[in-house]
Amino acid sequence: MSLVKKPLKFITKYTSNAEEIWKGLNGVFAIYKPSGFSTFKVREMLQAHLCTDLNQLDVREPEPFVRIEGETNKELTIKVEPSYADHELVIGPRYQPSEMKMHHVNYLSNEASGIQLWGVNKGALICHLMRKANSTRFYKVKGILGQATDNYFTTGKIVERSTFKQIKRHHVDMICASMQSSHQRKMFELCGLDIQSQAAYDLAVQGPIRPADNKVPMLYSIKCIAFDPPDFTLEIVCINEDDMFLKTLVHNLGLMSRTNATCSQIQCYQFGIFTTNLGLLKRDWSIENIMRNLLIIRRILSKNKYLYCEDNQEAILREYFENKQKI
Repeated sequence: MSLVKKPLKFITKYTSNAEEIWKGLNGVFAIYKPSGFSTFKVREMLQAHLCTDLNQLDVREPEPFVRIEGETNKELTIKVEPSYADHELVIGPRYQPSEMKMHHVNYLSNEASGIQLWGVNKGALICHLMRKANSTRFYKVKGILGQATDNYFTTGKIVERSTFKQIKRHHVDMICASMQSSHQRKMFELCGLDIQSQAAYDLAVQGPIRPADNKVPMLYSIKCIAFDPPDFTLEIVCINEDDMFLKTLVHNLGLMSRTNATCSQIQCYQFGIFTTNLGLLKRDWSIENIMRNLLIIRRILSKNKYLYCEDNQEAILREYFENKQKI
């Protein structure tokens, strides 16, 4: 047996030097965004947590100030003392939020919660590439039957009420299947192909179709995974979506059921191959936990380069539909 071991690609170093940690604070990390906070508010909170933790470590000392005293016709004395012009009490903390670059990969609205990826400092470039690759999003959307609001969410003003006792589980399943098939038909219409043609079949066997325009929302799968009137839960797989697109799906489902429905919760439980298990909770937004998460995400990205490239992006969708058929 050979005793030679392969060198490690990632080396972990423990230090309390803020300057060394700042140099290593580059990459992408994942958090679990809570509902009730906007993406821009989350960015401010992350920057504040990181800067506060960095300033509590061993920061750089003030630059030395050389003072020359004495008469010019006599021997001069040289004194070296800390410069007050570079003191923290004068210029503020060493690390400030305005000096930290931070960009999000996937946008989540105020009402939404779930996995969210952020790029910090040099990781902003990787963040841009991952956003351009346009990974698939997986949502769990909860709704309430029997009411409609002005903003399609439970936080809005109720504008209409209706009965829902006639709605059964199989009704919701049929409507979800109809909505999914209509969106799949729309995919081929955007490509300019007839769904019954040979060209459409050749395109379908290559994998799930992705629109060329990133502004066009596309629904790949929608199914009801929980039904307890008036509450129900939908599992939605899509790309290029926003919160209004998901709320409209719930609203349209209510109309097609001859009643009303309002969205009550939006959770992004998976983005690409990143699940909520990788996301840091709000209480764990510290420099130590974020640095560990940076290393975990870096290892995942090194093994799955398609996450920040446009090629082979349909691999996630193919795996999802294969598992769905096995179930």
